[in-house]
Amino acid sequence: MLLDRFKRKGMGNSVPFRLRKVIVPMNYLLTNDDGIHAKGLSSLYDELTRDADCLVVAPEIEQSAVGHAITISRPLMVRRIRKNGRFFGYAVAGTPADCVKIGINELSENPIDLVISGINLGANVGINVIYSGTVSACRQSPYRSIPAAKRIFPLPPGLPEKSRLLSCKIL
Repeated sequence: MLLDRFKRKGMGNSVPFRLRKVIVPMNYLLTNDDGIHAKGLSSLYDELTRDADCLVVAPEIEQSAVGHAITISRPLMVRRIRKNGRFFGYAVAGTPADCVKIGINELSENPIDLVISGINLGANVGINVIYSGTVSACRQSPYRSIPAAKRIFPLPPGLPEKSRLLSCKIL
């Protein structure tokens, strides 16, 4: 509306700096239950970092079928992980639920806009969603009023990488 006023006055697109819109990228927290070194997580990160700032916080080792478990008997150890010589994310010696909690509360420099869990190696269907670490990771974020998305469809082996990332395009 303000831009229209400037155009009518013959000022074209020369809008004063204080009136220009600033586009701020979304901040995503990426996690999974297959571990920080899972191929699906790397693929998801590669695709989503084109349009958003992504913070990867995932279990150090596979944590499938742990449900909503959280670590209470020992300290959560966090390590910085590098891939191809660059910082990739944080590996947590804990569960997917731990990863989301520590990612939101301690590791993110900016407020998280969306938590994304996956890409999963196996199917989470039927009763399996109760035990799924992938699903449980997503269910942690609403406690902090942050929406979540999960990519839990099984990925057929041998599918080209671009086809495997179709769900990323939907986001």
